[in-house]
Amino acid sequence: MTKHQKRLSVPKSWPVERKTETFTVKADAGPHGEDGVPLVVLLRDVLGYVDSRKEARYALSEDAILINGDPINDEQRPIGMFDIVAFPARAEYYRVFPDEGGRLALTEIDEESAQSRLGKIVNKQQVTGGDTQLTLHDGTNVIVDNDEYTPKDSIVVDNEDKSVVAHFPYEEGALVTAVRGNHGGKVGEIDAIDVTPGSGSNSVGVSTDDDGFETVEEYVVVIDENFTSDAEASETASGGADDE
Repeated sequence: MTKHQKRLSVPKSWPVERKTETFTVKADAGPHGEDGVPLVVLLRDVLGYVDSRKEARYALSEDAILINGDPINDEQRPIGMFDIVAFPARAEYYRVFPDEGGRLALTEIDEESAQSRLGKIVNKQQVTGGDTQLTLHDGTNVIVDNDEYTPKDSIVVDNEDKSVVAHFPYEEGALVTAVRGNHGGKVGEIDAIDVTPGSGSNSVGVSTDDDGFETVEEYVVVIDENFTSDAEASETASGGADDE
């Protein structure tokens, strides 16, 4: 199986230039599904900290890079929305956040903010023992001992002990960001949630400082108000380095 991915066919969320080279690195299996960006792409094409996969492997072998608090040794590990990328030796910490158009970008944050990450609940079920298992947007599971959470809510999970440290319900008045579609990257408050009969997607009206927009609810994620100030420092992506 090839370890390369044609740039022209990568997901729109990937922060790579599509016409500078024919190929880029293919993501390994892991969190975020097909939307996950290989870690080496962020290190090379966005941050410019390495020039090649070989250099990326060396940095990872030194446990110099943490993803959601854990050292990573696979340069093709998929990175996606709301992941925390930390470089402790450099005292640099980033959150993956959707930029304009839904393209993933890195937003610089402080060390305290890097101790936890936000996740959108996409499924909820009871497990043995009576606890509740929450499945988040990136495929990870969190076990909680109460039933106050519902799908489409967002939670903040501590990177060390995996406990829930904050909960943001999906409801009118909630602060949200659009993560895909024509309004990707925009932030505003939910004005209305219109339930569509049958199997169609519900629509959400969102008010913003400029005007507002409407999208399907699968495209919005409830966020903390601190995200709005962090996003102003977002690093836009650029691509074009050699892939070997």
